[in-house]
This record gives sequence, C-alpha cells and structure tokens, in this order.
Amino acid sequence: MARTQIFLASTLYGAATVAAALDADRFRPADRRILLVSNNAPVPETTSPLDRMPGFEALRDRFDRVLSWNEAISPFHPSGWAPRPDDVPLLERHLRLLWQLGDDEIELAVESIQVEPALALVQLFPAAPIDVYADGLMSYGPTRNKLELLVTSRIRRLLHLDLVPGLTPLLLSEHGVRPEVVPTDAFRTVLAELAAATPHDDKPVAADGPALLLGQYLSALDILTVEEEERLHLRMLRGIAARGHRSAVFKPHPTAPAHWPHLLEKEAADLGVELTVCDTPVLAEVLFQRLRPALVVGCFSTALLTASQFFGLPVVRTGTGLLLERLSPYQNSNRVPVTIVDALLPALDDREPASGPPSTAELTALLRAVGYCMQSKAYPHLRDETVRYLSAHRDTRRYFKRRRLTSLALPGGVPSQLAFLPRNRTVRRVVRRARGLTARAADRQAATS
Repeated sequence: MARTQIFLASTLYGAATVAAALDADRFRPADRRILLVSNNAPVPETTSPLDRMPGFEALRDRFDRVLSWNEAISPFHPSGWAPRPDDVPLLERHLRLLWQLGDDEIELAVESIQVEPALALVQLFPAAPIDVYADGLMSYGPTRNKLELLVTSRIRRLLHLDLVPGLTPLLLSEHGVRPEVVPTDAFRTVLAELAAATPHDDKPVAADGPALLLGQYLSALDILTVEEEERLHLRMLRGIAARGHRSAVFKPHPTAPAHWPHLLEKEAADLGVELTVCDTPVLAEVLFQRLRPALVVGCFSTALLTASQFFGLPVVRTGTGLLLERLSPYQNSNRVPVTIVDALLPALDDREPASGPPSTAELTALLRAVGYCMQSKAYPHLRDETVRYLSAHRDTRRYFKRRRLTSLALPGGVPSQLAFLPRNRTVRRVVRRARGLTARAADRQAATS
C-alpha cells in the first residue's frame, strides 16, 4: 500500500521546521509528501498564505504537492471549524477524492494539535499516526486543552527545535509522547536557503549592523491595547537610542496596523536615529542573516531565542513584566514563552544585570512549577515538586499569581498567618459575605457624607 505524508503548516517558520526535519531524515520514506497550508489570519483574504510569501520557493521541492486547507473547508475559517463526529467517514472519503489520495496509508504531521485546524485534520483521518512538531517556545509549556484518547494514542513524538539547549518540552509529556530535537544545523541550512530565495530591497543599513526591533501585534490577541503596544515599540526605540545605536530596523508583524511605523519614524527623527521599516513579510531569521544586527530587541518573540542560540546575536527584551501581569487567565499559553524570555534574557534598560541567567536545572524547575499552576489537572505528579519550588524560591514569585496559588492551595497563595485556614466553601462564603458588608457600609458612609 502506498504511503502519503501530510504536513499541516500555518507559518513559514513552521514549514521551515518541517523542511529541516525532512532534510535530517526525521521522517521515514513516503510515496508522496503533501504540504497542507492553512491561513489562520483573522481575515485570511487580506493576508498571504505561507506558500505565497517571499522565499517559500526554497522549500517547495521538499513536497510533491502544496494544497490549501482553507479551500478544502471553504467558506469556514480554519480556526473555527471542526467536523461533527457523525460526518467524519463522509468527510474523510471526500478529502481522499479531493486530494487524490485513493486508499493510501496516511501519516500526519501537525502543529498546535490542541486546537483547530490541526485537531480537525487528525479527526478526519482517524487511523493515521500523528507526529506533532513545535515551531516556537510554547512546546516548553503544558498542553493547554484536554485531548481525546483516540487522538493521544496515535501521537508518536514531538519534534522541536533546540531553542533552549537542555530544556525538555512539557507539551504532551502527560501522554508519554517522546520529544525529539530537529537538528540545529539542518534548520540553519533551511534558513540560509530562505534568505537566498527572498528578494532584497537593497535599502542601505549601518555597516556595523543596525538594531533590529521585533513587533508582535499583541493587541490582536487582546493582551495589550493598541496604545500600550504603540508605547512598547516606542520604548524599544528609545532604549536602543539610549544605548548609543543610531541606526535601527523595525520589523512589524505582518498584520499590524499601517500607522505604527509612522509613529516610530517620527520618534526616530526626534531621537536622531535612522530608522528603516521592513514592510516585506519575511522571517526575522532572514533579517538576522542579511543585516547581522548589532542588537535584537523584542518582547517575547521566539525569534529572540533563534537570534541568540542559532546566530549568536546579542538580544534584549522589554515589556515582559507587564505581560506577566496582564496575561489572563493564568492558563494563557503565552505565559510560558514570556516566562522563558523574562528569565533568560537581559532587559533593554539593564546595562549590567545583577545576576546571570538561570541554569538549565533552575529554568526547568521554574517552568515545571508554572506548568503545574497552568494545568494542574493534567500534571498532578508535579504538585509536590511545585510546593518545594515555591517554598524555596520566593524571588521568582513574579511568575505566579497569588489568586492562582490560593486556588491550588500552594505556598504564597495566602499570608502565612492565615495559612491554617481550611480551603473549603464555608470559608470562601464567609469571606464573600464580609466583603459585601464592607462594601455596603462604605456606600452608606459615602451617601451620608
């Protein structure tokens, strides 16, 4: 029986990760390999899918066909559509006809398996073994949603880049899924091919390397307001100017508002910084190779770690403190990338850090504690070590919310003098009643004054 491998990708970075894994023989031979492209932008019609982005042609020859998931499920959105269980046999037959798969044995490789479109695809091929690949720092965090046994029993491994050497991903570990590193050299080679295939605008930059500012468009995720994110970018620019940089390149997120660069350009003129805006949708890693920036600045982008680990570039972060406070609920999957960047990288305004980055063992312990607090039901075996960690590391409490610690009855959740109180409904009811009485008393006092 013929074997067809289907690789689902939504970003050029993810497709590059798959290409590197293929080059390193991390997948067994197949009769056909299909790249299934999903455009997950809020309005897909207004943004280019990854197979139309500059540089993609360098990856195309790894695949026999390139297909569109958006076209297959049109008019539904990839992030919002899932098959009804009763429709799965019919829809699988439809896709086999549409994609000319016949009776081939199917193998799937997907990213972000906890959500659509990956979850929808693996449900439509219920007999297919699954490989999950991670294209960012979220692989070091917990699995955000509970997965059905019919899905988890088919997952063979988690392929991931070695963004933090020595750190083992927590993702899917509760299901016994083994992690496997995609070789860094293979990924670097793919990135070099992407850079060579990406058109160059030939804009002049500083000979000694400009500072590169990375935008993320956090307001689209409802993490920051538009005004707060504008101030974050301005703070990046002012920070690099204070460090003495007089040339900078700003790489906005592909879906960011067009007026952001204008605000930065005005501020750059006031600061005496020559600013170039990269308005071509290219990977940050392409700019790392072309510009060899003297400094890379960002909030919690995965590109900060690729710049540091894969290209040896100096990196700094800014805004992570605000993000640690603002992310809600505590289970927000961005919490782990923010925590990693905040713990590992120096701050933009901190010229001489008081201490170096944590060791791999220290970072592992921190992330396992954060992971337990995010998804305690999925990782009950981490509770005892989380208790020990929180008891011994009061200096890292900024990574934990007191309310969350209290709900899980963990150290640091309530003042020590009240720690003897039992965690039960009666106590919570009494506290709520006391707060209500206090509020009503304050209202009466305000009304009579």
